[in-house]
Amino acid sequence: MLFQNVGSKLLKILEDNVSEENKAWLLSKIKSIVETESTKDLYLTYSLVPTKINTTAKLSLPEDSDSLRNYLGIQEANLQQIGRIYLLFKVLKAKEEFFKPKVANIIEVADKSEMETFLKFLVLLPNPENYKAQAVEALRTNISTVFDAIALNNPYPALYFNEQQWNQMYLKAAFMQQDLTAIEQVDKRANKELARIISDYAHERWAASREIDPHFWRPVSNYMDQGLLQDMKKLLASDNMAEKKAAALCCYNSNLSEAKDLLQQFPELEKGIQEGSITWEQIKE
Repeated sequence: MLFQNVGSKLLKILEDNVSEENKAWLLSKIKSIVETESTKDLYLTYSLVPTKINTTAKLSLPEDSDSLRNYLGIQEANLQQIGRIYLLFKVLKAKEEFFKPKVANIIEVADKSEMETFLKFLVLLPNPENYKAQAVEALRTNISTVFDAIALNNPYPALYFNEQQWNQMYLKAAFMQQDLTAIEQVDKRANKELARIISDYAHERWAASREIDPHFWRPVSNYMDQGLLQDMKKLLASDNMAEKKAAALCCYNSNLSEAKDLLQQFPELEKGIQEGSITWEQIKE
């Protein structure tokens, strides 16, 4: 499990941010849902959480270096989302076999906000791999905020998507012009097929005189071939300094000797990488 003691930590956040009355409402609902095994009440309560768990104050998170706190901060979690994910966490902990298919079905009955919460915090649920089909299905959406909920700042895809699913997500993020720097574990999930897809897609964009996010090239370093080497030459000849830096980084991190030789023709870029002033995080600066 990626995060430890999720239930107790989420409850502590709720206790620090909501009234006793509202906390009691949520806990009583959870108890009733578990006891009665009511699917209807589960969905209704999930929907009603924002009407009961509400505050105008800024969300107070525990002051520690806990990874869960960091994740909630990165995802800009609000109190309503925490209430909803705590609800799902607790019913699954109580009766996982019964509630697993009901929780999985939330994506079918949820509105946009409810769906985003489910996807953003899917990784916090017990055995989150059980909901991979729902996470993959979310990639089909044309609603950018729903797509972002699973694709950006979310460890779930890197942990559970297979190669094809990962590649589909990465390409669609580029097509939708989303922030590719917010996709986690790009280097770890790089693969030969994705490198081919990136080159093919770039050629389509170039043929249509359209720009490509320089970050798009990051996964190709370890899969450099003669075709990609030609792509690097094109990028290094660009007037766009970010494209030059991207190509330089790809060549620098490649095991292909010809890529290393190509980079040596641009000593300032090579020096910048060696000194740490050129990185993937700042190529557009």
